[in-house]
Amino acid sequence: MAISLKIDSDLKNRIQQLASQRRRSAHWIMLEAIQQYVDREEKHEAFKREALEAWDEYQRTGLHLTDQEVDEWLAKLEKGEDSEIPECHT
Repeated sequence: MAISLKIDSDLKNRIQQLASQRRRSAHWIMLEAIQQYVDREEKHEAFKREALEAWDEYQRTGLHLTDQEVDEWLAKLEKGEDSEIPECHT
């Protein structure tokens, strides 16, 4: 699949300058930027999906932990204690 991009001259010059500084091709710089953008956006979408799934689960079951319960559990872990996550409750 061939894709072409129209890049304004200012951005093109910036890419070429960066490529020169990094001793890479402009093509490599653009591919790297696209890869990082896509990776970041995929992670963002996965985070949103997981949050919505967690909300749906809470809406169905009412199971939860209070912030105090989570804080106490995390404090134990921070001290190096082996501690199981508290059991969710309604």
